[in-house]
Amino acid sequence: MTAEVWVLADPRAGTAAQALGIAERLPVPHRVVALEWGALGRVPFPFPTLAGLSPAARAGFVPPWPRLVISAGRRAGPVARWLGARGARTVNCMRAFGRFDLSVIGRHDAPRVAPDVLPILGAAHRVTPARLAAAREEWAALAALPGPRVALLLGGPVRGEGLDPARAAALGAQVAGLGGSVLASASRRTGADATDALAQALTTVPHRLHRWGDTGKNPYLGFLAWADLVVVSGDSVSMLSEALMTAAPVFVAPLGDEGPRHRALHASLYAAGQARPLAQAPAPFDRPALDEVGRAAAEILARGWL
Repeated sequence: MTAEVWVLADPRAGTAAQALGIAERLPVPHRVVALEWGALGRVPFPFPTLAGLSPAARAGFVPPWPRLVISAGRRAGPVARWLGARGARTVNCMRAFGRFDLSVIGRHDAPRVAPDVLPILGAAHRVTPARLAAAREEWAALAALPGPRVALLLGGPVRGEGLDPARAAALGAQVAGLGGSVLASASRRTGADATDALAQALTTVPHRLHRWGDTGKNPYLGFLAWADLVVVSGDSVSMLSEALMTAAPVFVAPLGDEGPRHRALHASLYAAGQARPLAQAPAPFDRPALDEVGRAAAEILARGWL
């Protein structure tokens, strides 16, 4: 199967979502190429190569080659550059070794100023205006919850799983006091104990809580679509970036173990007027919905690569 655009999909869903998000905004079909890493997958190759892939994954790289390849992360970078050596234009999200035709890099990573670098606020993702509009219709029942509706997107330790239950309870109690109801979503890194503590803290207000692993449709996009304000734990680059697609005020709740990169992300959002610290909630502030993925797709089209 061939296509004008190939998306190199890392096994890590959050990384793959960055490349997929840009491809899905282009007006041409794309092929998703699932990457499977072999024994050399973690080697930081500074040159174009497929050496990091498993033999089975390498076998899938056959011509005809694409006009454009979109990748994300350090490990996919050498693979994208290998396709670039065969005539494809290369777009890579996040930092990686070597040069690409376009590198889409978060401002919090202090990218160099160059024509082949597109700095964005946050990270690329798959949330779109169309998906939010569809989610608002699909989850219209959320309108019955009293406003203002506060969406709480909770992660966990930057490395590992299992948020401190006391921290989850305190955050839940704080968010419960910000509005009329809470739409809370816990992630894998939150952990069962912290999610239980959060659930207990939310009993004082009308709420809906989605636990990691719950059966049925995930209401995450519905929560974003119906939120009057959004609180996001500071550990998640992806959830913060996705929340910016709404026009609701966004507040960042640091969990305490974020490193310099995450703190730089928070600072970049504050400086751009796109978010504020949770300590300033629920004071409203105006901010436009931020569509950085759409801007990246528009840049690709403006350069005439498709």
